[in-house]
Amino acid sequence: MELRHLEAFAAVMSTGSFTAAARLLARSQPAITRLVQEFETEIGYPLFSRHGPRVTPTEQGFLLYEDAQRALDGLRQIHLRADEIARRAPQPMLVAATSALAVGLLPQAIARVEAGTGATPIQLRSTSPEQVVHAVLTGAAHIGASSLPLEHRGLQVHWIGQVACVAVLPAHDPLAGQPRVSLADLAQRRIVTMSNPYRLRRRLDQEMERAGPPSERRWALIETNSSVNAQALVRAGLGVAVLEPLTALGAPTEGVVVRPLDVDIPFYFGAITSQSRTVAAPELALVQALLEAATALPGFVQHDTADHNRLLQSLFGDRPDGGTLPTPERHPDAFASG
Repeated sequence: MELRHLEAFAAVMSTGSFTAAARLLARSQPAITRLVQEFETEIGYPLFSRHGPRVTPTEQGFLLYEDAQRALDGLRQIHLRADEIARRAPQPMLVAATSALAVGLLPQAIARVEAGTGATPIQLRSTSPEQVVHAVLTGAAHIGASSLPLEHRGLQVHWIGQVACVAVLPAHDPLAGQPRVSLADLAQRRIVTMSNPYRLRRRLDQEMERAGPPSERRWALIETNSSVNAQALVRAGLGVAVLEPLTALGAPTEGVVVRPLDVDIPFYFGAITSQSRTVAAPELALVQALLEAATALPGFVQHDTADHNRLLQSLFGDRPDGGTLPTPERHPDAFASG
């Protein structure tokens, strides 16, 4: 297996044909076909089903593609870093974040850092919470910003923050005129919600069940993996959503209003680095700038990182002793957006 085999495979996956892949890699179509066939012979199974000039990835091809693309990205990063070293350019700061934090927190944090130190090369990648953790643990990212849980061996959690979730409604919705939205009213509506059942979605489902029996419209919910997508779906009139407020603040959407809820549904998030490497001063500065930007959020509460497990209990259910978790004192400002 050689680099050219991976490049040919990834190019065919991306373009959908051997001919287009050949144009992309500036090689002949027979050469690309031969490289893919050699790759298939090496690994022992077909990567594509051939239908004349068209090809369809096999199940094995889909499974292998992500790893192949990750390996190619790593090699490209090595090439870029080698060039930077030759030019004596500073190493870029690699940051991975969930979409909500990438939109709602990181731009302000980066601006704070650059206001004090000047422009810094940064590579920001938006991805799922699980991939944020993976990127930090493997060294693909120097800093991660993600929702809880963040308790993984090898991670250094620098701080944990909490904000209250909000209702996101179409501007013309009757509930948009209210200063605070009742979750019981939303229980009778079609809901746009996050698809990951192990984070905010679980707490939201619990609170919705307490708010009352669901209507038939609520059963026709729409699931998405991005709060930016959720806002766009709400704007189109396809439902209402309960989201963290970061996206609404960082990327306000025309035709959508944001209102506080009558129920406290906390969204927990934090900044992480790897315990296996020394955190450079510019990285620590960005971690601190992230906290400062978060502190400016309405109703922000900072928690001790030692409280991680206790906070998770509020996401996954009541305490084992049957009691309820204490509610921390909140910032007096209430979230409201028109």
